[in-house]
Amino acid sequence: MTSTDSLTLSTAATSNGRDLLTAGTFGVINPATGEVFAQAPSVTPDQLDGVFAAAQNAYLSWRIDEQFRRDALRLAADVIESRISELAPILTFEQGKSLADSTLEFHIAATWLRYYADLEIPREIIRNDAEAFEEVTRRPLGVVSAITPWNFPITLAMWKIAPALRAGNTIVVKPSPYTPLATLALARILRGTFPDGVLNVVTGPDPLGATMVSHPIPRKVSFTGSTAVGRKVALGAADDLKRVTLELGGNDPAVILGDVDVEKIAPSLFRSAFTNNGQICLAVKRVYAHESIQPQLVEALSEIARSVKVDEGTVEGTDLGPINNKPQFDRVKELIADAVGNGARATAGGKPIDRDGYFHQPTILDQVNDGMRIVDEEQFGPVLPIISFRDEADAIVRANRSEYGLTASVWSGDADHAAQLAPQFEAGQVSINMHGGGVLPHLPFGGHKHSGIGVENGPWGLHGFTELQVIAGPSRQ
Repeated sequence: MTSTDSLTLSTAATSNGRDLLTAGTFGVINPATGEVFAQAPSVTPDQLDGVFAAAQNAYLSWRIDEQFRRDALRLAADVIESRISELAPILTFEQGKSLADSTLEFHIAATWLRYYADLEIPREIIRNDAEAFEEVTRRPLGVVSAITPWNFPITLAMWKIAPALRAGNTIVVKPSPYTPLATLALARILRGTFPDGVLNVVTGPDPLGATMVSHPIPRKVSFTGSTAVGRKVALGAADDLKRVTLELGGNDPAVILGDVDVEKIAPSLFRSAFTNNGQICLAVKRVYAHESIQPQLVEALSEIARSVKVDEGTVEGTDLGPINNKPQFDRVKELIADAVGNGARATAGGKPIDRDGYFHQPTILDQVNDGMRIVDEEQFGPVLPIISFRDEADAIVRANRSEYGLTASVWSGDADHAAQLAPQFEAGQVSINMHGGGVLPHLPFGGHKHSGIGVENGPWGLHGFTELQVIAGPSRQ
């Protein structure tokens, strides 16, 4: 498939289980061509009032029946998996990733729904004796505002939708204006799976997100995006003391010790940096390689980079598609030029691909030093700097020298030694001989320092959509 002609695109937001028609629209660009291929609805602040009112009304009954909620989540998972063949191409055309990766996103969404449907939320009876009864319960917060990014529009939306709904909240989701269509389509196919008003999706330019945060009805904001915008979300939510979960940026290091088998680890390390074109908050962003193996590692990674097939996501066999949007495309070019201008050497790639759209060669940079922008900033694209080190203690200090603390990894021929080093990293997740290995529905995901507030996934993620309530009284024996 190389044309969008066969796509069935949603042209309306979903509010209260129905189309929300808007007077205005905005263009959605196919990053493989750089051209607008569809229009998405531009919801106004006045319309958003009605969406939140519908969600608030639905909350009154949705919060009551836990078994009903669990059954609805399971049904939603089944519905999604039955419609993947029509959903995945929409995601590929607006995001740029391969059809295989788009398909995987929807399977992940179903997995998260089933995990939360099956998750038991045990009662916490603190005391029940002859004198007193004491119980700690978790209550839903109410209506949730969810703002999601363009790199994994469906996966990261479901990280919010599944636990929020399982806990008894209702939700209004706003996807990125770069990738609104797949989320609109998701909401459309799930109409009837949830009661009207439980799952709502609105789209519009970035200013609509500020209204999502400041609106008086939602009691929780769950945001995934840049640290700069996350700060604004936190400030906007503070006015009426909304709860927030912020999953923000990362500049994730991988420390490669001198005892590794370079040929063995190189493919896994490459995937950890370049999956989704490096547009992953937890991707390896900088590699610290021991000086004894650095030249060999640079060549191994460069050889892989030169063999990767970069093409439209709809073309069979594509490994990497285009970068999602022009601002990010320009940023990647700028960071590479800055690095090369300051002495770095591109051993693979280094340049945009001469064709329409936002295609860039996967790039490996050698002769890189701390202090270069490509090391100190989050590139969020298909470029990986390799920095040499001599002393492993110094490497960990340098790896921690960042305002971010999302994920990290340490690679060694001695896994026990790597495990001893892992607690020294200032990151929410540290992997050994892999990277991002703990991104699973049952494990908490969140960052240290400027990488976020709160966590997603697992029971801990669900707890973020609840508040505690103590019920105390006479004995119930």
